[in-house]
Amino acid sequence: MTYTVYILTCNDNSLYVGCTNNLEKRIQQHNELKSGAHYTKIRRPVTLAHSELYSTLKEARSREAELKGWKREKKIALIKKKTRR
Repeated sequence: MTYTVYILTCNDNSLYVGCTNNLEKRIQQHNELKSGAHYTKIRRPVTLAHSELYSTLKEARSREAELKGWKREKKIALIKKKTRR
């Protein structure tokens, strides 16, 4: 199983970092479910801005925590770097 660490862009241009083993389903949940992440629920719709794959949950959670600790500018630089490739 692979795990994805992702960054979403919310409707208000804020960023949300998360981790999942089913990215497509998780984005759908962020956009449609009444329950779930309160942060994205009130900032819909959200779109995928960046994703990274990891082979273990431990690696993915570690990276998720790292990204959550970054300032917005650093996250945006990561997103821009990936989209230029």
